[in-house]
Amino acid sequence: MKNFAGKLALVTGAGSGIGRATAQALAAAGAAVAVTDLERASAEQTAETINSTGGEASAFTLDVSRPSQIGQAAAEVEAALGVPSILVNNAGIAVGGDFLDTSAENFERVVSINLMGVVDCCRTFLPRMVANGLPGHVVNIASMLGYTATRGVSAYCATKFGVLGFSECLRAEMSGQGIGVSVICPGMIKTNIINASVLESSKYDVEEKRKVIDEMYQRRNYPPERVAKAIIKAIRQNRGIVPVTPEAWLFYYLKRLSPPLAGWVANRELV
Repeated sequence: MKNFAGKLALVTGAGSGIGRATAQALAAAGAAVAVTDLERASAEQTAETINSTGGEASAFTLDVSRPSQIGQAAAEVEAALGVPSILVNNAGIAVGGDFLDTSAENFERVVSINLMGVVDCCRTFLPRMVANGLPGHVVNIASMLGYTATRGVSAYCATKFGVLGFSECLRAEMSGQGIGVSVICPGMIKTNIINASVLESSKYDVEEKRKVIDEMYQRRNYPPERVAKAIIKAIRQNRGIVPVTPEAWLFYYLKRLSPPLAGWVANRELV
C-alpha cells in the first residue's frame, strides 16, 4: 500500500506511546484514523492533537481484552467512518518476574491483552476488510522479546512469541486476499510501559527494579516516533518481520546465526 490518502486506519492503544505516534504518523501520511484506547480521555487527546494539525481522527473506547467490546467498537467505527483498510494492533501491557513468582491472574491478563487482543481484533476486523474487497494491511506490534528469550519475562515473552508466530501464519493466509501483514519487533523504546507494568518477585524490591529498568529505557532514549516511521515503511513495502532499534536487529541475527550464544544470553540476568 503506497498511498494512504482516502484510507481509514484503526490503531489500538493509541492514547500514548507507540500507538499515539503511529496514529499521528498515519494521519500525517494522509489516512483518517480511528483512535482507540482503553482510556477514552487518552484517545480523545490523541485525536485532538491530530485534528489540530490538519489531520482527521476520531476517538473510540476499546478494551481489547473483551471480545464483546471489540465487536461493539467495530460496529461504531463502521457506522461512523467505514471499514478500516489498515489495522494496527498495538495495545499491550508488560508483566515481569520469574515464572514461579508470576501469579496465574497476571499471566492470564497479559495473554488476554497482548496475544488474544491481537487475535480477537483480527478475528473481528479482518472479515470486514476482506469483504470490502480493497487492498489492506494489518500491523501487529510484538517485541524483540518475540524472538529473544531472557530471564524474568516468561509471561511477556509467551505473548510476544505468540504474536510473532500468529502474524507469520496470518501473512501467508492473507497473501491471496490483497491484505499484507507486518509484525513489528521493537527493542527498548522510551514510553511509559515500564511504569505501567506489573512486576512480581520474591527476590528483589519490585519498585527498585522498576526504577532501574525505567532509567535504562530513558537513557536509551529511542522515541516511539521512530517506531511509527518503521510502521509506515512496513505498510508501504509490505514487509513481514520488522525489528526496530539496533539491539532488536542484533538479537534477531544472534538467534539465527548462533542459537547457543542466544541461549547463553537468555541465562544471564540482564537487568
